[in-house]
Amino acid sequence: MTTKGSTGLEVLLSTLENTKDLQTILNILSILVELVSSGGGRRASFLVAKGGSQILLQLLMNASKDSPPHEELMVQTHCVLAKIGPKDKKFGVKARVNGALNVTLNLVKQHFQNYRLAFPCLQLLRVYSTNSVNAVSLGKNGVVELMFKIIGPFSKKNSGLMKVALDTLAALLKSKTNARRAVDRGYVQVLLTIYVDWHRHDNRHRNMLIRKGILQSLKSVTNIKLGRKAFIDANGMKILYNTSQECLAVRTLDPLVNTSSLIMRKCFPKNRLPLPTIKSSFHFELPVIPVTGPVAQLYSLPPEVDDVVDESDDNDDADLEAENEVENEDDLDQSFKNDDIETDINKLKPQQVPGRTVEELKMYEHLFPELVDDFQDYELISKEPKPLVFEGKVRGPIVVPTAGEEASGNSGSVKKGAVLKEKMSPKGEEAKEDGKGSGGQNRTASSAHSFSSDIVKALDRITLQNSPSQVGTRKDCGLPLTVLSCTKACPQVATCGSTLFEGRTVQLGKLCCTGVETEDDEDSESNSSVEQASSVEVPDGPTLHDPDLYIEIVKSTKSVPEYSEVAYPDYFGHIPPPFKEPILERPYGVQRTKIAQDIERLIHQCDIIDRVVYDLDNPNYATPEEGDILKFNSKFESGNLRKVIQIRKNEYDLILNSDINSNHYHQWFYFEVSGMRPGVAYRFNIINCEKSNSQFNYGMQPLMYSVQEALNARPWWIRMGTDICYYKNHFSRSSVAAGGQKGKSYYTITFTVNFPHKDDVCYFAYHYPYTYSTLQMHLQKLESAHNPQQIYFRKDVLCETLSGNSCPLVTITAMPESNYYEHICQFRNRPYIFLSARVHPGETNASWVMKGTLEYLMGNSPTAQSLRESYIFKIVPMLNPDGVINGNHRCSLSGEDLNRQWQSPNPDLHPTIYHAKGLLQYLAAVKRLPLVYCDYHGHSRKKNVFMYGCSIKETVWHTHDNSAPCDIVEDMGYRTLPKILSHIAPAFCMSSCSFVVEKSKESTARVVVWREIGVQRSYTMESTLCGCDQGRYKGLQIGTRELEEMGAKFCVGLMRLKRLTSSLEYNLPSQMLDFENDLMESTCKVTSPTTYVLDEDEPRFLEEVDYSAESNDELEVELAENTGDYEPSAQEEALSDSEVSRAHMS
Repeated sequence: MTTKGSTGLEVLLSTLENTKDLQTILNILSILVELVSSGGGRRASFLVAKGGSQILLQLLMNASKDSPPHEELMVQTHCVLAKIGPKDKKFGVKARVNGALNVTLNLVKQHFQNYRLAFPCLQLLRVYSTNSVNAVSLGKNGVVELMFKIIGPFSKKNSGLMKVALDTLAALLKSKTNARRAVDRGYVQVLLTIYVDWHRHDNRHRNMLIRKGILQSLKSVTNIKLGRKAFIDANGMKILYNTSQECLAVRTLDPLVNTSSLIMRKCFPKNRLPLPTIKSSFHFELPVIPVTGPVAQLYSLPPEVDDVVDESDDNDDADLEAENEVENEDDLDQSFKNDDIETDINKLKPQQVPGRTVEELKMYEHLFPELVDDFQDYELISKEPKPLVFEGKVRGPIVVPTAGEEASGNSGSVKKGAVLKEKMSPKGEEAKEDGKGSGGQNRTASSAHSFSSDIVKALDRITLQNSPSQVGTRKDCGLPLTVLSCTKACPQVATCGSTLFEGRTVQLGKLCCTGVETEDDEDSESNSSVEQASSVEVPDGPTLHDPDLYIEIVKSTKSVPEYSEVAYPDYFGHIPPPFKEPILERPYGVQRTKIAQDIERLIHQCDIIDRVVYDLDNPNYATPEEGDILKFNSKFESGNLRKVIQIRKNEYDLILNSDINSNHYHQWFYFEVSGMRPGVAYRFNIINCEKSNSQFNYGMQPLMYSVQEALNARPWWIRMGTDICYYKNHFSRSSVAAGGQKGKSYYTITFTVNFPHKDDVCYFAYHYPYTYSTLQMHLQKLESAHNPQQIYFRKDVLCETLSGNSCPLVTITAMPESNYYEHICQFRNRPYIFLSARVHPGETNASWVMKGTLEYLMGNSPTAQSLRESYIFKIVPMLNPDGVINGNHRCSLSGEDLNRQWQSPNPDLHPTIYHAKGLLQYLAAVKRLPLVYCDYHGHSRKKNVFMYGCSIKETVWHTHDNSAPCDIVEDMGYRTLPKILSHIAPAFCMSSCSFVVEKSKESTARVVVWREIGVQRSYTMESTLCGCDQGRYKGLQIGTRELEEMGAKFCVGLMRLKRLTSSLEYNLPSQMLDFENDLMESTCKVTSPTTYVLDEDEPRFLEEVDYSAESNDELEVELAENTGDYEPSAQEEALSDSEVSRAHMS
């Protein structure tokens, strides 16, 4: 009996358990039905907690012994059990142990035409079936066949019974045993027939839930390979495609469309990627073959092995089941989410490891002349900032090669791209002869449109044969202008082999003096807009782009494919556009529309052209000459496009090249397109991406550069493309390509472009390209433009890369005031700042941030001079030159991620990492540890700019370990710089920063420099590829202006760090540096093994989107807005050190 103080429900349960009176039992059951029906889940959970499940199951078993069983008692008991069962995690086991499964099943078998009894019994069967063991047990007893007796064609009667039967069937068919039974009995065809019948007759859409129930059953049965085959054989693709297209007009039927789409995607036969091998088209022989790892496996594969697809032509059932939506994903995440956090305190404690002997490290002495130079041979006379002058050329916008009205008939043809060969190709000779012969036919440009049109028609390649002295420039313009000849396109000349600047040279005016009136005002306005829009502290230096110098540098750049062409954007240069580019709003239903178009390929195969129009693997391949086919090219520095297949008239599938000596890492793309027509929507599908999600799903657009626009004084990359989405496709990845995992698919980036000009030459890129040759050009410009009396600038070669390119090392500081002993001592004792970038070639934004840093450091502002006087900067601006040059996304020529080699770099395979680490080890050996180390990166899945650092305390805190973080004493100074940047850099977001050390990152630069070298402020600074969701740039895609600004603001942050650390050192207690205890004390959600954030991911879209469920990759995160959108005022710049300290401490 109940005790004193028992609740009403406890009294009812106790009475129910002990009474034998039928009427009392019925009354109590009636009360319980009312309670759980109106009280929601809370009352049901309470019943479960008080043992209600067991009591009711026992009651059911007792009632089943009556012959015949009491109908009302069975109805009420099943009603209550169906309500409380889902709240009991062990309900399925309890029901099976008590023998209740067969009681309910037999009732349905005997009374399935009795709606009142069958309905609650089916509801309870549905609950039973969520347990996989129960589902198999019920299946053996004929439950699947029973369900197909209940469900049937369209009928207005008993629709509720039909609905619950379908829900039960869908749950049962999740068992592979039951699914096979259903396939064997031909039930897939039955389900499709029933679905079509309901689709045709349910004109008012009142039975959408029944229709969805049928689809859910199909979705369950197609989890197995036999089910997918039966679905295809029953013409299921065409049936679901046609019915879903008919449902598109009614928004309330979207659940049917989305579920149909998921089923069709799953059943779409897995195709082989149309490649001979997934290894790169280019091969580079390594000096040493690694013993273990993916590269070793790649080299050990027998040549006859087909690495594109596995022997099985379809996914394994287990893998497909893993790809389905998991109801309890959160529970699953709990089991692994902390596994990647380092929990070994001994490993977390920084321990300086020499690694190499002092004698070995002496090889780096020559790279630190600033530590021994006495400056006796220097003229050190003034600290006054001297205006930077570069060869008489004034600072201004990048000027694009073009011609003015004085450009009369020139000989020679101008073609798109550029040829680097010293020796002319046969096609080049043809072009030369054709150019000479067509001189009389050339005409003077009379308007911007006609001139530019003829120019673009004639664009093919830029020759690098002629010396810069042959190129005419106007002295009064101040900037180098390249001569372009104006002529009709020669039809005999192919796109890859003619010359530029053949024949006589022409004197050209400045772009704004070309006589093209329609462009004059726009150009001047755009320039002023650029200056107004820019909030960057830009140094008063020369423009860093010089096309002639770029051509000369490219000639000495060594690439594996021996590139002989130059992409126009790299030749012309890029200036940021004078307008904002908002994050693209995702159109509703765009993904399912694209998937439907993909499914049409299978249904309407006769409409598919399937013609190869570009192929790196076939050197003898000839580009089709038809006028309506786009022409592609990627044979230039940093280019990446392997193959193009025309699918429909205006739709192309594009395949990216793997990183050299690798068989994956497809993300970076950079290619040329020509032969387009305006007003036509061209769809591009990049079909061999590998990441499970992308910012392309969250508003990011690819970049496009139009040569026609550049000729019209708009030389910039712009965000372009509509109907953009990223989704799993029907091309299967072999286990070789997926790290041993079977059944994985590739992903598609799809976007649609309307080109503004006819016969333009356009370039597309994943992000703003920044080539190795561009870096060398910028460094040469900075070196030749600096004031040697004011700025100490050295450009050394750190080492040679595997392919023989030099890896530059830059040293920047201020010259000593004089060569007196005190000034030399002050010079040598400046703390070091060590910066690096571009270890991952595809993260081009890192180079743009580095450009901003370099330009700021070389600028004439008082802050820049003060910064130089405070620090010595050692900078490796490009850690992976070979990867950048050859269009890799992540690896070097060794086929390895260089940012995973810092623990034990191999001097033969990873020379840049080996020697960059050597520099840091040398500084540690001579007791000159850098104050800050920062490695610039790009991030493909998160917005804003943020930092990763290293902290023992925060790492331990995130492990939820028993050892309290408060027991660990740690200087919180590692948070100072990110906190400063969150105040002064509008793109920077403090709440996105993480200071946790993960096991998977233990061999990265950040962790190794912190742990082995002993640099407390060791960071990775990540810049978004997409845009910002906080601060001044909220809702905007990021551009080079913002990236360069971030590089400049990083320098300003270092100046503030100097003021803070120097004042704090002497005036303030160290605990004042604990800026973010409030963050550590807050609840932090761990969303993946490597990402720690405060908020949920991107907001969900209204449509059901299945990007992937097969990857543990770090998720997209949308973090809390950074309220510190703070720009320092001129007054704050003038604050004293103590005032600045107080400002940042508050």
